[in-house]
Amino acid sequence: MAHLLKKEKDYRYIEVGEGTPIIVLHGLMGGLSNFDAVTNFFGNNGYKIIIPELPIYTMSLLKTNVKSFANYLKDFIEFKGLDSVILLGNSLGGHIGLYHTKLYPKKVKALVITGSSGLYESAMGSGYTKRSDYEVIKKKAQDVFYDPAVATKEIVDEVYETVNDRNKLVKTLAIAKSAIRHNMAKDLPKMQTPTCIIWGKNDNVTPPDVAEEFHELLPDSDLFWIDKCGHAAMMEHPEEFNKILNNWLDNRGF
Repeated sequence: MAHLLKKEKDYRYIEVGEGTPIIVLHGLMGGLSNFDAVTNFFGNNGYKIIIPELPIYTMSLLKTNVKSFANYLKDFIEFKGLDSVILLGNSLGGHIGLYHTKLYPKKVKALVITGSSGLYESAMGSGYTKRSDYEVIKKKAQDVFYDPAVATKEIVDEVYETVNDRNKLVKTLAIAKSAIRHNMAKDLPKMQTPTCIIWGKNDNVTPPDVAEEFHELLPDSDLFWIDKCGHAAMMEHPEEFNKILNNWLDNRGF
């Protein structure tokens, strides 16, 4: 189901449903459609799903970093007139959610991270030396998932286009460096926000021990595993992902 992209002020975003706001944060090469199953399920079950298009490739190079995106998110939340939100982030989106929560803890009632960066970043900006070779990029896109078939031609084409666009590649590498600089190991033990960690057991990008470290360091977290699942659980096992998250939100009273 295609959702209408709203354009207001400097923001482009999808908004579906009514109720408790869940702001969804996509990853570095993740489109908004990666969260279609989340949007459809929670948008029909008492939540307002809002997915802003993060300005990953449109920010000035100096501002292409995790902290700037966390502040962009703060401005967006204020623009929407929201007081307290649930943040759900995959990959870089999880890192932005974590960093925003560190800066503005009172604005975040709960956090959901899946395949998040923030502790382990080596895979993020590497391996683009053969970026003009479509088959190499296809294999890299497939490696994100447990089942390579999830990496459709559309997804591979988008990654290929991104890494062969010089401006986007420069920004991608800047974000990868920023993610390493903004490692959150020292911050996490001070963050009291209830956090739901949903992780693929077969994640090659942020391996399972990263999830265990997040769980260990975050004082109020619950860790859930999805088997036969890579880096984007909400795409590869959408029903199981939604069920885990829905139960957690119910149990926590959100």
